[in-house]
Amino acid sequence: MPTPHYGQPRYRAIADELRERIETGAIPMGTLLPPESALAAEFRASRGTIRQAIAVLREELIVATEHGRGTYATPRAFEGMLGEASESETQQRHVAADPELAALFAVEVGSLLVEQQIVTQTSGTVWTVARIYRRRPSQGHPHDPSSSA
Repeated sequence: MPTPHYGQPRYRAIADELRERIETGAIPMGTLLPPESALAAEFRASRGTIRQAIAVLREELIVATEHGRGTYATPRAFEGMLGEASESETQQRHVAADPELAALFAVEVGSLLVEQQIVTQTSGTVWTVARIYRRRPSQGHPHDPSSSA
């Protein structure tokens, strides 16, 4: 972490650093941020300070947090790089898990997953395509309230 900005709250300096990582692609769109514990160790800050920094980014719509999944960079984070005329289109569908996805999600090959595809373009030119996979709610984690029917 760079030298702290004097007079600026610590959580704001951490938010600025994370925002820069997202905007430069060091943390790609759709990618999960490191866990709070890892960020706390990296920045030598309390988890409360890390939560405040993430809250700032969430308010700016640069990151989103999903219960049971974590916090990830959103397409909104890239609008500044692409200009005012950028547009994002999101499509969602169910797909069968291939061997790689099945291993990552610890499910059987062929199990249904939700695929979300986000296409960002400016003036008809595609700049980014992000595919995010997640379990269907019925396959959720036992502690995830969205998985109970």
